[in-house]
Amino acid sequence: MAEARVLFSRRGNVGEIVLNRPRAINALDHSMATAILATLREWARDDAVHAVVLTGSGERGLCAGGDIVGIHADAKAAVEQSISRIDCAQLPSGRFWRDEYILNEYISRYRKPYIAVMDGIVMGGGVGLSAHGSHRIVTERSMVAMPETGIGFIPDVGGTYLLSRAPGEVGTHLGLTTARMGAGDAIAAGFADYFVPSERIPELLAALPGADAETVIARLAEPAPESELMAQRGWIDTCYSADTVEEIVARLQRYDAPEAAKAAAEIVAKSPVALKVTLRSLREARGVLELARVLDTEYRVSVAALTTHDLVEGIRAQVVDKDRNPQWSPATLDAVPEALVDSYFVELGDRELGLGDRN
Repeated sequence: MAEARVLFSRRGNVGEIVLNRPRAINALDHSMATAILATLREWARDDAVHAVVLTGSGERGLCAGGDIVGIHADAKAAVEQSISRIDCAQLPSGRFWRDEYILNEYISRYRKPYIAVMDGIVMGGGVGLSAHGSHRIVTERSMVAMPETGIGFIPDVGGTYLLSRAPGEVGTHLGLTTARMGAGDAIAAGFADYFVPSERIPELLAALPGADAETVIARLAEPAPESELMAQRGWIDTCYSADTVEEIVARLQRYDAPEAAKAAAEIVAKSPVALKVTLRSLREARGVLELARVLDTEYRVSVAALTTHDLVEGIRAQVVDKDRNPQWSPATLDAVPEALVDSYFVELGDRELGLGDRN
């Protein structure tokens, strides 16, 4: 019998969730998301559970993201069969995202301490499981990122909400370049709260039952490493405050700093359509107070992406064939029609996520 992909247990008054796909860096699939949501709801009603802690099995990380191979299959079918964007909401990926985003929003308002140990790789869907929690812990091994534009996708799982609230234009830089954050960066950018050395995580987990979570974490936490990103706010804020991706790239290329030139090169290698949709998503998310309503928009955008060449091509190049040579269409930023960007944000009628309407 195959081992469960998520392990649930109780240690004293603490509910423990362990993502259990170490060979896949604990990548999240639909069954895992629905199981976690059901268990969190059960523990929310159980007065004997005082806190919840999330960890990942293996040595590589908490969670590398979602089921990319399944998304590729759905996107390829949608493109080849000309499946409408509304109907794409009923594909397996559309149904997965619906339940995943419901889970992300539920975590954000969980009534009990939700402690996420963001050790090692934490990307995409892993961010959604952890960075909306009440107590977010990073270690010296943490690598946190939203890598979506590299596969022709757009930051989701509440990623545009988090990125849009990072200091200055740091979130724009992270969203467009897919740059990885270390522990200090993640805390400074608002994706995490505490730094605990990885060697002390077992001690932390052992001390949580029967104790106050805040007290335990405060005792073991140490000052976070300096944030390299915050030290570069000068060129980041200057360049990324532009209104278009084209102007951002131009400013980066003109700026007299090797880090800016590197960022420009990283951006132009990404999907032009995904970049433009990402920038619009980030700008719009800044003005939205509720995570639920941002997730509603992200759902429309994610479902729309299923019908696009770039999502199929991006996953092919990065994950399937691994030639790292995606052929984007349109191939350049100036060739992307504004109407194409607009189409990602069209409402889905009776297949809307509708989280904002429930709150």
